[in-house]
Order: sequence, then structure tokens, then C-alpha cells
Amino acid sequence: MKAWEATVRKTQAAAKKRANNIFGMSHSIEEETEDHDQDDDRLNRQSGEVYQAEKFLPNGDYYTGYWSENFPHGHGKYWWTDGCMYVGEWFRGKTMGQGIFSWPSGAMYEGSFKNGFMDGEGMYTGANGTTYKGSWVMNLRHGYGVKEYRNGDSYEGEWSRGMQEGQGKYQWKSGNHYVGEWKNGKMCGKGKMVWTNGDFYEGNWDDGLPKGSGTFKWTDGNFYVGNWSADPTEQNGTYYPSGSTMEGNLEWDPQDVFNELKEIKVCQSDKIPLWPSQKKLAVWRSSKGSDVTRRLSVDGRLDASVDKDLVSARLSDGAAPSSWTTGSTDGMGITSDGENEPIALETEIGSLRGTGIRIPKVVKRQGDTISKGHRNYELMLNLQLGIRHSVGRPGPPPSLDLKPSAFDPKEKFWTKFPPEGSKITPPHQSCEFKWKDYCPKVFRSLRMLFKVDPADYMLSICGNDALRELSSPGKSGSFFYLTNDDRYMIKTMKKAETKVLLRMLNAYYNHVRAFENTLVTKYFGLHCVKLNGQKVRFIIMGNLFCSEYMIHRRYDLKGSTFGRLTDKPESEIDATTTLKDLDLNFVFRLQKTWFQEFKRQVDRDCEFLEQERIMDYSLLVGLHFTEASTDQDHTPSGAVTPIDNGGSENEPVTRLSNVEQLLLDPAGWASIRLGINMPARVERTERKADAEFQLVGEPTGEYYDVVVFFGIIDILTEYDMTKKLEHAYKSIQYDPNSISAVDPKQYSRRFRDYIFKAFAEDV
Repeated sequence: MKAWEATVRKTQAAAKKRANNIFGMSHSIEEETEDHDQDDDRLNRQSGEVYQAEKFLPNGDYYTGYWSENFPHGHGKYWWTDGCMYVGEWFRGKTMGQGIFSWPSGAMYEGSFKNGFMDGEGMYTGANGTTYKGSWVMNLRHGYGVKEYRNGDSYEGEWSRGMQEGQGKYQWKSGNHYVGEWKNGKMCGKGKMVWTNGDFYEGNWDDGLPKGSGTFKWTDGNFYVGNWSADPTEQNGTYYPSGSTMEGNLEWDPQDVFNELKEIKVCQSDKIPLWPSQKKLAVWRSSKGSDVTRRLSVDGRLDASVDKDLVSARLSDGAAPSSWTTGSTDGMGITSDGENEPIALETEIGSLRGTGIRIPKVVKRQGDTISKGHRNYELMLNLQLGIRHSVGRPGPPPSLDLKPSAFDPKEKFWTKFPPEGSKITPPHQSCEFKWKDYCPKVFRSLRMLFKVDPADYMLSICGNDALRELSSPGKSGSFFYLTNDDRYMIKTMKKAETKVLLRMLNAYYNHVRAFENTLVTKYFGLHCVKLNGQKVRFIIMGNLFCSEYMIHRRYDLKGSTFGRLTDKPESEIDATTTLKDLDLNFVFRLQKTWFQEFKRQVDRDCEFLEQERIMDYSLLVGLHFTEASTDQDHTPSGAVTPIDNGGSENEPVTRLSNVEQLLLDPAGWASIRLGINMPARVERTERKADAEFQLVGEPTGEYYDVVVFFGIIDILTEYDMTKKLEHAYKSIQYDPNSISAVDPKQYSRRFRDYIFKAFAEDV
């Protein structure tokens, strides 16, 4: 290896001189002859041919190994001028497969790569001697792994997004150890701390300290049981001596445990200053007397200065030109640039193996602002007054442990709102109305469970900004309203749906409390307004597509075929159109650990809905194509601009997109959850011509990088007598397996079978 490195160093001086000539004013005859020879060599080779090559690149980088067209492809070695080196498998310019990446500092990673990222099983050895051996996902420790720290500490267990999370054991060099649950790199949940002298604490933890019920036991058999808290005023418990006599240290203070634990630190993971996916390749493009060198990131992204011809060389690998406009995301997949402008120009993401995907550059902000004179203006005012009253009303602090009476459907409260106001209501400009809160304690606890701040909640719904009403009601006849910040969606409810929710509210509460990553809709409040003798019931829920990313495609997937094709002509389908099962022409590919968690959670959610006799639900999916975020004119403020190691100072540098920022900054992974902001890939599919109702087409090998959003919606349709009659009637006319109205058990099975075909592991 050292001999090879010496050879490279000898060639770099000549390579840099050659680079100066190429980008300067003159060429030597010998260099021009060499360039033409290389051009002739490339022209003589067939497209796609893989061959052994040695490349002395103009900026001083060096590559030797297998090559295809303009990219490393197969096994090869690449040395950057800053001293970084990769030896291993390549696929069209991306590190893909087994390989070794080394840093000038002496740090090294050996293991699996995928799309330029450290991904799969691998071992990282830091310059300071720390090691991690285990599972990686997109440069971060994710899954099971063992970490050895430089000070002698070690951790063995589960990781998530680069931090300890799940079950694990931390062993301090001193001999103390903790075995139990972790969250965000801290001891959290149930666990046991054992000191070297044999004493131990076993119980609940939060933020690295005992919190809640727990037991401290000494080696002599004495023990203390109680409620633990770092706040001495909240600490209480009972001391039990080991024998029948009152022996032991009765003057012992539980706060001594906290003082000891504050001295026992969990080591922070060392930070990798430059990810392998951030390194760029100096790729070639030559044509008759002109040489152009462009920088290509090893995860396949081109430099912002790349010319369009080189972009087209990557299209067959699922990449796309970067000339789009980004924006913020509206509710229900409604994308917006913040102004009410009509849909404008469209951009195609093309491929050598398929037709392009039409993506609008500007999308109209959907929905009509409810201003004075709107037919529902008074209803909006009543709703905002009622929400402000319900959320702001003083009461005991919410608790996650609720009594059964809190879920009683009769637990509802009417409040009268006269225009002149009352002792408990403010004066207002609307006519008199009555306001009803359903199970207020439950929904207050749900908001706390979902980490919704009451002030922010009121500000979103009841602030100075008006709500927006979607232009047309849904299939059920319900109307939808969006808050101006797109965080919440308000849906009008039928009486039957209200009864279903109240009936299953206890089970719903227990389910979302037990499973943090549940995909079912998040509900924040159930209310009713009685205005002029007419009742309007509505539910407040989270907006799945509230994100900084524009949603370019959205799908409503059920697993049935009858009526599951969009009835709009192709020319009218845009980013705001909700497509259906038979419109789907992708397979969604998730990273291995995410796909496993996705399958587990879909199974849990479907079992819950099946037990509650719910059917006709669907999986709402939104796609943001990441190439849309690479336009250099729309780089987010504060974006990191990495130095292009080995390149000229005058060479343009890549400006990172929102998505790239998210992936390169481990702190950004906090915004990634199952179904929210998930980096993934989609593969284009094609249906067979003779298969009229083929739900999932045949994969084409054409991939696109995306950020994907998904969740289970419409979970309030019960399989009652009406649905049974619908099933019986439609079964006479159509295939019973093709219709939506089927028994909940059959619906759940069919739904899962389809979803697990539409989603797959990214291999």
C-alpha cells in the first residue's frame, strides 16, 4: 500500500501542472496528443463497457481499478489529494458494496457502503482509538452495535440515529455498569445500575437519572423503595432493614444516589468531521479538443456547477437534473410557495429507460381563505372562540394515567357563548352559539402525549391568520380546513363517525401511548358547534404533510381495485392530485431497519383497527423528489458549504440542499421518524399490458431518491349494517375481492398484503 501511495505522490505534481495547462491559456503538444489518445480510447469502447483503467485526474486525484464510461464501476482505489482514500466496490461513481475508507487522521471505516453512505455492517476506528462495530444506516450508527471508548468505557446494545436507544449495557472502566433502556443517548425507561461494591438501583429512569418508582438495595440486604426524583420535594419512599431489628443507616439520604450519578458520565460518541458521502470525484468528460472536469459526490450527487450533458449520463441510475424550485408543504400534500399563483412550468425527471416524471416548479396554494363574507366565516369564528376557551380553561395539569370515567361518551360539556360575553366567555362579534367539548381530559392528555404545546396549538388555530377551506369536500361529504401554518387539519364529522371515535377512544388512547411510532392519524380534539339550531361536529388532527419539503406526488392506497383509478385526464393531474392504487407506478424502498420497523408497526396498527371493527382506511403517501432541492438558487440559509478537497480555489463548490443538510447533520435526524421526513428511494414499475388490474407493476431498475411521508388515515369507518349491505350489493356486480367494503379481518389482510408489496427493503 505504501509503495502505491508513493507512486501516486510522484504523479501528483505532473497532474497538477497538467491541470493548470488545461484550465489555463496553453496546452503542450504532448498533452494534447495524450488527451486525444484518451478521447479515442473512450470513443472506441462500447457504451457501458467495463474495463481496467488508471486515471491521473487533472486536480491531482488518482484512481485505479475498473471503469465504465465516465465513472468508477467495479473494484477500485480512489485517492483524494487531501489524503482520504477509498478501496472497494463502486457502482457508476458511487461507493456501493464492501470497501475501506480511510482519513488522513488515521481513522478508518471497513464494511458495507450503499449509495455513497456507510450503510450496513461495518467497523469504524477513530484516530483516538475508539471503535464501533455493528450496524450503520446512512452514515449513522443504527441497529445493534458495540462501541469501545478511548477511556475504557464500552456500550453494547441498540442504536438509533447515531445515539444509544433501546436495550443496551454500558460498562464504565471503574466497574460500574447499567443494563436497561436508553433514549437519545441517555438512560431512560426501565433499567438497573450496579456499583462496583454490589449496591444497585433498579427501577425507572429519565434523562439519565432515576425518575419514578424504583428500589435501591445494599449488599447487606437493606433496601429502600419509593418514588424517585432529583427534586427533593418530590422524593418519597420507605427504608426497609434486612432483618427483624431496625438496623441500618436510617439517616441515609436518597439524594446521595443522584450526587453519585452526576459524577458518572456517559461518553459522547466521537464526531466524524467529513463523511465519505461528502467526498467528491473528479470525473472526466472530453469531446474533440476540449476537456472538462466536474466534481461528483461519492453518493452520486453532481456539483452544482455540473453541465447538463453530464447530468444525462446519470439518468439511467435514477438521478435527475437539478433545476427545480423548492417550497413549503401544505396540508394533505398541498404544496405552496407562499403565494396564490397558478400552476406554472413543469420539469421532467427523465430516464434513458422510461418516460419523465412531470413535476411543477410552482404550485398554487390550495384552499380558499375564509375571510369576512365567506359562507363559513361565522363558523370559523365560533370554532376559534371555542378552541381558545377549551384549551385556555384553567384546570388540573394533564396526566397520562386517566380514569375510565374520562372515556365515557357522556363526558361532554356544553358552553353558551352569547355575543355580549359571560362570566366564562368573552364578548364576540358573531351570533350566539353553543360549544361542546367531548372527553376533554382525554384529548388534553393526547395533546400532551403528542408533545403539542397548548400555546402553539391555540396560536395555530386561533391566531390572527384565517383558516383555509378546501375547494371541494371529500368523498364522505366532509369539509376540510387547514390552519395557516399547515400544522393542523380540521374535518367536519358525521354523527356516526363521532360515535365510532368515542366508542374506540379508550383503545385508541392506549394504542398510541403504547406505540410511539404508530402510523394512525393523530387526533387532538373533538368538538361541536350548535349554530342557528344546526350542529356541526368536527375533529382536529395532525397534518401528515406539514413539512419544509414540497410534496411532488401523493397516493391514497387501500389494496382494492374497484374505483381505484384517478378519474382526471392526464393533463389535469398535478402535485395536488391524490392518486390511487391503480395509478401507482413505484415501489417504495426503505432502508433495512426502517422497513423492518415499518412492517412491525403496520401489523400492530392493522390489528388494532381490526379489533375495533374498522375498515376502509388507507395509507396516505407523499413523495418529495430530492433532486428538486439541489437548485443552487434555493439553498437554505445557513447551509454548510463543504470545502472541495483537492480542487482549485476558484472551482465552484457544492451548495447543499435541505435534504443533504438533513442527512449530513446527525442532529437533523431528530426530525426523522417512521413516516415523517424519511430519506428513501422509489423504483419505477410498469404494469403488464395483459394485466388489467395489476396492483403492483414489474420493477424497471429505474430509481429516484426521495423523502417519503406516510400514515394511515380514515380510521373511523365501522363495518356496520350499511357497509354489510354495500358489500352484498357490490359483490353481485363485481369481484368481492376488488371492492373496499369487506369484513375488517379480510380488509386488514388484503391491505397488508398490498402494502408489503408496494413497500420493500432497499437492497
